[in-house]
Amino acid sequence: MTCDLSVEIAGLHFKNPILTASGTFGYGLEFAEWFDLGRLGGICTKGLSLEPLEGNPPPRIVETHGGMLNAIGLQNIGVRAFIAEKLPRLRQFQTQIIANVFGSSFEEYLEVIRLLNDAEGIAAYELNISCPNVKAGGMEFGNDPDEAARLTEACKRVARRPLIVKLSPNAGDIVRVARAVESAGADAVSAINTILGLSVDIYTRRPRLATGMGGLSGPAIKPIALRMVYQIARAVRIPVIGIGGIATVEDALEFLIAGATAVQIGTANYYDPLISIKIVDDLERFCRQHGITAIRSLIGSLQMPPS
Repeated sequence: MTCDLSVEIAGLHFKNPILTASGTFGYGLEFAEWFDLGRLGGICTKGLSLEPLEGNPPPRIVETHGGMLNAIGLQNIGVRAFIAEKLPRLRQFQTQIIANVFGSSFEEYLEVIRLLNDAEGIAAYELNISCPNVKAGGMEFGNDPDEAARLTEACKRVARRPLIVKLSPNAGDIVRVARAVESAGADAVSAINTILGLSVDIYTRRPRLATGMGGLSGPAIKPIALRMVYQIARAVRIPVIGIGGIATVEDALEFLIAGATAVQIGTANYYDPLISIKIVDDLERFCRQHGITAIRSLIGSLQMPPS
């Protein structure tokens, strides 16, 4: 018996619900020597800015119990170099390419999208709204529902492809932000981004990251991410892509059952370059063993006790 692993998000067909998370999979090409990228449902590129960024000084990655803290600083080659140097080869693989976009102002977001609009091979944009708005005192776009909605609406007017908004768990009410970006025209949301954290060197009495604080990811955040995905999926009508501590097929299935249409694999890529494709294989095996003919039947099937 075969299982149909395909899902639809914003009118796009994904051969399976396993995607890779931005910032953990390079530009995709780095993993091409390990397995056929065409077997993945999709690839989210490293975040792309208008101009190249060197990122933060080291140390910028610290291991923690059950995960890691990072303060990479969104290092990337810039959108123009991505289009010229990475995309021509990346689009040869039979998978959906999602370009992750960020900026420090509305104008930067819009200009990055305008440049990508003319590039072939991109299926959708993922808007990273966990960035400081330099014109609003450095507050993250994603922490204010109104600001997140304004940014989404502006990008939606310019974008010629579906727009996925990546939500920050550091917002006071992530569900409110999800509803706001949905109303502003988002075609889907992805959740969650990293959780702000701190690690201290007890001998120097200084932060272990050069910048002080960083984003926590990995298995430690999975229960929080799962809860947020469940709450968001119940509150919006657009698809939700689940992110946060997914390292096994069981993890991926939990997110689907909680309401995610697809999932992104992130931190696990660091210690096992094959983890994403292993989860694809394990998902197919699970469906076969349990008589599931279409993975879509599991989405949102969680049965919560009455409140």
